[in-house]
Amino acid sequence: MENKGILFVVSAPAGCGKDTILNEFFKRSKTAGYAVSATTRAPRSGEIDGVHYHFLTVDDFKAKIENGEVLEYTEYCGNFYGTLKKSVDDLLENGKDAVLKIEVEGAMNIRKKFSDACLVFILPPSLEILEERLRKRGTESEEKIIERTKQARTELEFAKNYDYLIVNDDLNEAVEDLLSVFRAEKLRKTRCAELLESIKGEKN
Repeated sequence: MENKGILFVVSAPAGCGKDTILNEFFKRSKTAGYAVSATTRAPRSGEIDGVHYHFLTVDDFKAKIENGEVLEYTEYCGNFYGTLKKSVDDLLENGKDAVLKIEVEGAMNIRKKFSDACLVFILPPSLEILEERLRKRGTESEEKIIERTKQARTELEFAKNYDYLIVNDDLNEAVEDLLSVFRAEKLRKTRCAELLESIKGEKN
């Protein structure tokens, strides 16, 4: 008997490398799939609609909320971000682990609706290094970098509400840590109750 798919949430302040970690993670994981989030922000260079995000207009986003198609949503740095119900259902119903890459407020909303979801927070080695990484990206103005650094301080306050904390000081180690979290959650006894009962019920 196979374990059912698990809902995982991965959050991190901008500049912590969560996209890079997840890209490597998906190359190595055999059970996980990315539940693509929706946003009203403009695509960055190289981002593809339906792959990195579902890029929606504000009106389309609000319509999906009204129709019950959005599990959670939040406003972050002037844009809406949310989780589409279909993105999660399609994965879990096919026995895949659904991975959400969402902000902290959205993660807390997911926890309220899905008590058995596993929440993972990726930390920077320090706020100074985080600010340095943001500058090296070269995609935002100095004003935006200051805003994102300030936002990171706020987000770090939510880290204590997550199940696992991973420091991205070394990419390969961070990816291995994330893989370890998935393996550990698969073996959690509360998730294996049906498997245990089936084995106990077998006749010798």
